[in-house]
Amino acid sequence: MKLILVDQRHGQTRTIVLKGWLKGLLSICILGAPVAFGYLGYQFAVSQDPLEYSHETTLAWNEDLSKQADALDRLKRESEEQLEALTLRLAMLQARLLRMEALGERITTVAKLDTGEFNFSSEPAVGGPLLSDTVPYSPPAFIEAIAELEQQIADRAQQLEILEGLMTERQFEADVFITGRPVKQGWLSSPFGRRTDPFNGQLAWHGGIDFATGEAGEDVIAVAAGVVTAAGERQGYGLTVDINHGNGYVTRYGHAEKLLVDVGEIIQKGQTIALVGSTGRSTGPHVHFEVYKHGRVVDPASYIQRTER
Repeated sequence: MKLILVDQRHGQTRTIVLKGWLKGLLSICILGAPVAFGYLGYQFAVSQDPLEYSHETTLAWNEDLSKQADALDRLKRESEEQLEALTLRLAMLQARLLRMEALGERITTVAKLDTGEFNFSSEPAVGGPLLSDTVPYSPPAFIEAIAELEQQIADRAQQLEILEGLMTERQFEADVFITGRPVKQGWLSSPFGRRTDPFNGQLAWHGGIDFATGEAGEDVIAVAAGVVTAAGERQGYGLTVDINHGNGYVTRYGHAEKLLVDVGEIIQKGQTIALVGSTGRSTGPHVHFEVYKHGRVVDPASYIQRTER
């Protein structure tokens, strides 16, 4: 074996030839050095306190496990609270749906509407094509039940809204429907048509019906809803109120002692609009009642006697 030594200062080399046992000793040193260093490192590691290292590691692990257990408990409590809230919401939705269905069925029966169109006991028919790009999704059963109840409530609310519109329309038609007498108490003292004039005794035309009350101050009521188009003194009629009910109908109430409404005022059916008097061409306390249809006076008797809607 040859060893070549290089002098850095002078750049000269020197060769040493190893023979015999020196050659074997150097080989053993070169090959055994890594093994020796590994062994020494192992001994150093073993020389440290293994029990102390293991105890600290165990404590750290236990702390992590405790934190994870606390997190799981917290998550469990939150899940239980959410489930309880969802259960309460489901119960409230069910109760609301039952009330809406009962109300809808009651209104449908009272209003005598088509039960097929407003059937609150059956599910509304729905449908539609399945799109090819629809992504299937299966929500939890509990959430799906709540969503289904909310949809049912929305459907019932829509039905009730339509039903309310129909009822409002029917109520409006009933309110403007002319029927009944213009006084709460009194009797028919003069009919519609030709009669003997109470002032000159001659045959004359009477364009309305008179209701005597015996005393002044009794209520004069509107026979239908409408808008006041005239309120004041009118020749021959005294203090008078005219009400337009739409559809070409107008009613007139004459000889009042006092008027309780003004022009432009909206009147409800049965509302007191004046007090019975004897103003104008009159022989005593009474109401002169007229009905006009498209500008022509008609016999009020047929409207007084007809049944309310």
